[in-house]
Amino acid sequence: MCSGFISAQGKKKNSNKETVVFDVSMTCENCKKRIEKTIAYEKGVTDMNVDLPSKTVKIEYKKDKTTVDKLQKAIENLGYTAVVNADLSAEKPK
Repeated sequence: MCSGFISAQGKKKNSNKETVVFDVSMTCENCKKRIEKTIAYEKGVTDMNVDLPSKTVKIEYKKDKTTVDKLQKAIENLGYTAVVNADLSAEKPK
């Protein structure tokens, strides 16, 4: 069983990547696994962390491949409510 994702080699900052955190209405371990299995395969997702105790899903994605709205819809299509957590989401200065 795979316990995580393989990340890109090195720790270089990629200006093409963004991070968003959603508050999600998940309630159990099966919810967590369902989100992990599905969202990991969404186009542009490079890393994610689903935290059941805090009911958050942190997603790192390539902004030229997907958007926050598409990721939110993907979670909602699984039957959960998903709201962007503005306090935890990392927005890059413009």
